[in-house]
Amino acid sequence: VQLVESGGGLVQSGGSLRLSCVASGTISSIGMMGWYRQAPGKEREYVASITSGGRADYVESVKGRFTISRDNAKNTVYLQMNSLKPEDTAVYYCAVDLGVPPSRYWGQGTRVTVSS
Repeated sequence: VQLVESGGGLVQSGGSLRLSCVASGTISSIGMMGWYRQAPGKEREYVASITSGGRADYVESVKGRFTISRDNAKNTVYLQMNSLKPEDTAVYYCAVDLGVPPSRYWGQGTRVTVSS
């Protein structure tokens, strides 16, 4: 199983980016799909997740600015990030729970830099 992220980059404060993460390989079932991030010098933190039924959850700091969605037919999870702030600068990792019982898989990370 492989998770491939894309969509990171450099953007000015107030701008938008859309991250994507595609799961490929032998996949029997996909449960939770989510995003985490790790800023320089900090621990990895939870950002958002979405269940197989479409229920979304967010960390308080991104509520109203970020939207997580998924396309089950494409084994893909997205993170639409609007009104970006310099404090959103981090490497963003997708996390996907696969199989029963679920095992968590991680992407390689995509860097997001927000300039002030």
